[in-house]
Amino acid sequence: MAANISLQPATTSRDITKMERIGAHSHIHGLGLDDNLEPRASSQGMIGQGKARRAAGVIIKMVQEGRIAGRSILMAGPPSTGKTAIAMAMTQTLGSDVPFVMLTASEVFSLEISKTESLTQAFRRSIGVRIKEETELIEGEVVEIQVDRSVTGATKTGRLTLKTTDMETVYDLGSKMIDQLQKEKVLAGDVVSIDKASGRISKLGRSFGRAKDYDAMGADTRFVACPDGELQTRKEVVHTVSLHEIDVINSRTQGFLALFAGDTGEIKQELRDQINAKVAEWREEGKAEIVPGVLFIDEVHMLDIECFSFLNRALEGELAPLVVMASNRGITRIRGTKYKSPHGIPADLLDRMLIISTKPYSEDETREIVKIRADEEDVKLSSESLDLLAHMGLQTSLRYALNLIAPSQLLAQRRKSLSVEVEDIRQAYKYFCDVERSTAYAKEMSGMMFGEEEVGQEGPAGGASTAGMNGNANGSAMDTSA
Repeated sequence: MAANISLQPATTSRDITKMERIGAHSHIHGLGLDDNLEPRASSQGMIGQGKARRAAGVIIKMVQEGRIAGRSILMAGPPSTGKTAIAMAMTQTLGSDVPFVMLTASEVFSLEISKTESLTQAFRRSIGVRIKEETELIEGEVVEIQVDRSVTGATKTGRLTLKTTDMETVYDLGSKMIDQLQKEKVLAGDVVSIDKASGRISKLGRSFGRAKDYDAMGADTRFVACPDGELQTRKEVVHTVSLHEIDVINSRTQGFLALFAGDTGEIKQELRDQINAKVAEWREEGKAEIVPGVLFIDEVHMLDIECFSFLNRALEGELAPLVVMASNRGITRIRGTKYKSPHGIPADLLDRMLIISTKPYSEDETREIVKIRADEEDVKLSSESLDLLAHMGLQTSLRYALNLIAPSQLLAQRRKSLSVEVEDIRQAYKYFCDVERSTAYAKEMSGMMFGEEEVGQEGPAGGASTAGMNGNANGSAMDTSA
């Protein structure tokens, strides 16, 4: 017995609580450049660093045109000058179609594979392959869905009537297709697309002819025109996958499930050579094209001489992405050697790089950054507390000032205050030490702590003393009354 299925949308609604995690760079949405690559004063979460942002914009344009693959960029500057923020902005500007892989240099040593294999996998994750293929689709407006059930209800068969503006056809349905239609909540009047190869059903929207069926509409209903022409059409579908994903899928020892587990292990070079040859063949036939992406290596001075030697050779390969590196070191020792070099990078690799320098923020720029971060964390700051945090950012470090926003808000809530005042920031300043006060405390407790070394003229960054690095030459605690 045939029965017409009429599925009405659920009338009950649930309140869905959305939990958002605010990251250190969640306020970054782009480089903040205009069409002429000129930096705006404050745009897309980016403040200051106009020269560095302009240089990054030029790099982005060259990446989009595919003209800078196989080269390397170094972003060098003191801590808290926005190097990682610029890298995140480059990610947002490139979009989701261009591969962008972020890697911290110390990760290379923590994996259960060799250093060169780890870097090779990072390189191949940064190179996309855009594969084009034709598929047959059935697109039309649903006229009627009929389902026949057996006496026991174990088996189901049915018929689906689809139409376009020119024709109408009835299709026989199996139990899997019926289950998919019910899962997608397909009703009469919906416009659907069915992939013949996989049987996947996509709901495109509701037909304009059913616009007056108010009882079957939701607030987010999308209306589309009824398709015209033939029901069966051939469309070109584009998939973008990385070379590393192709490597893992074709690796017999690992299989495609390793993509989800993350434990890919060592992949043989012979397999990669075969995949490279196959991809080159697809390119000649016009079935695929290479999408060179970006590999960002943070704290690059943590790599050793073996990794730098590998990078020298890997950057010269045919399939190499744009490698962007960041370092906050000055003249420091190259890891694995006794020689010193700028930024801890060998001179021969430095010579291959385009170097972008970042500089400390001014007080006005620091104030604007604190304001943006407070808005991102949904914290209301008074004008006096905003000025104090900006002053702290100059005297100590920008990160320390930003880290005080959340504790100050909690202290303000204890006072039943809606906004953070100066007294809340002073209280948080007493509770949490900055680098300079912690260094002074370590000196004061000298001899009472285990394994400490006397702090000399060189600070943590290998340059000036901690007091000089933080902009407070006398080394005393910062005056919070400013």
